[in-house]
Amino acid sequence: MVGTEPTTATSPPAGMHTPVVMTAGGIVWRRRAGNVQVQLVHRPRYDDWSWPKGKLETGETFQGAAIREVSEETGKEIVLGRPLPGLQYLTPEGRVKRVHYWASRRARRGRDTAGLAARAPVGPVDREEVDTAEWLDAADAVSRLTRASDRGPLNALLAAEAEGALDTRALVIARHGRAVSRTSWHGAERDRPLTPLGHGQAAALVPVLAAYGVEHVISSRWERCATTIDPYVRAAGLRPSYSEYLTEAQHERSPSRVAATVGELLEETTESSVICTHRPVLPTVLDVLAQHAEGTVADGLPRQDPFLEPGEVLVAHVAETPSGPRVVATEKVGPQVW
Repeated sequence: MVGTEPTTATSPPAGMHTPVVMTAGGIVWRRRAGNVQVQLVHRPRYDDWSWPKGKLETGETFQGAAIREVSEETGKEIVLGRPLPGLQYLTPEGRVKRVHYWASRRARRGRDTAGLAARAPVGPVDREEVDTAEWLDAADAVSRLTRASDRGPLNALLAAEAEGALDTRALVIARHGRAVSRTSWHGAERDRPLTPLGHGQAAALVPVLAAYGVEHVISSRWERCATTIDPYVRAAGLRPSYSEYLTEAQHERSPSRVAATVGELLEETTESSVICTHRPVLPTVLDVLAQHAEGTVADGLPRQDPFLEPGEVLVAHVAETPSGPRVVATEKVGPQVW
């Protein structure tokens, strides 16, 4: 080989302070002639075959890094699906590298218009970094991969396919960003605004929602929710839906209206969506998700107040099954400001 990277996932010695390199990527998949195919890349520097991935840039989310790196290494945009097991290993320089992976599909013009519009442009493939990107049947990919540890995420992807839970859309539940405190606000509750930190959290949601290809936005009509979702609405060129049912006041009067709104998004919407609402509304939203989830997934949903922190989101990955839409995986994305 021209270069080397470790082939065994490992941890540094106990008590040792080791620099950590955060990276992200995707296992891009498609179906051809009844088979699942995945895309591998060849790196001439290491003369290896691996999944497209790379380091986070300053101020970048894991999701943003994943879609950027895959695009830079394959020349094509992707949309993130369900998360896959990550890897951790020591580099030859003695640093810990942690890799986050998602099952991913190629973005399609027309279907993923909003998510693509909200992304920063990505440059062409650097042929000194990646000289070949190749589609392989999954069985052939297993033998082509240079590192045995890279088979773990692929095995998880194939297990999801066997369960009918690989092809998913996202339903993102967002709690609005940090708002001015109730005690220091003297106007109407519905008009209570975001703080500067809250505005930063709203801006940081844009690359996250774009990575999951969010095409539909529904939000509480109150100011702090509408403002939280506004940066993505503008970047994606969307027309949002605002609902009184998702406000604190209406939820207190009729939680069933909230449940019906979430149920409609699960049952009737085929695009990835985001709901922005308030902390007191979240238990009802999460109950609906739990009713559409298998036991282990339902058990992993947030159960304790505050459920989500201000500016935090829960991504529910929804698969269409013979018994209807099912939440097959979830992940939290913490509030971020750069």
